[in-house]
Amino acid sequence: MRAAFVFHNANISYFHMEYLFNFNKIGYLQGRRPKGCILCLVRDDSKEVEKLVVDETEHFIVSINLYPYNPGHLIVFPKRHIVDIREYTDDEERELDRLVKTCLKALDKFGSPSAYNIGYNMGLSAGASIEHLHMHIIPRYPREIGIVELIAGSRVLVQDPKDTLLQLREIFGNLAIL
Repeated sequence: MRAAFVFHNANISYFHMEYLFNFNKIGYLQGRRPKGCILCLVRDDSKEVEKLVVDETEHFIVSINLYPYNPGHLIVFPKRHIVDIREYTDDEERELDRLVKTCLKALDKFGSPSAYNIGYNMGLSAGASIEHLHMHIIPRYPREIGIVELIAGSRVLVQDPKDTLLQLREIFGNLAIL
């Protein structure tokens, strides 16, 4: 769902931004989810979670991301519940290296992307909403600026525009005209 916000003063539009909302994910983020680790439940073939697995190896599972940034957005996670890349065994690291290359080949065939974002969000502050280490492989296409721009439809805002407006009005009000 999209919502547009426009801020007006004296019939002059100062700001226009569209936001993209995914109401399905908000329940998950607010804690309405099955008990236990989502990715362990996927690994264990639990009926409590949606399973979007596309491949498995000895140590890893490759799944479509339930809340993708782009078509083909994959997550790759170890079957073993770990939270930090430094916990990988040497065998897991070698297998993961081969598996990532396999994923890229598959995605090349799937949608012929022009680039990829590959990485981890380790820890809640880094954006990890699941406490089970997983790698994102996101296919990218021409004319995209970045992941957040793709999601939000414009740019990243770290402050509510209304708060910025109030603060700047106060600052401008206290400045002497030069």
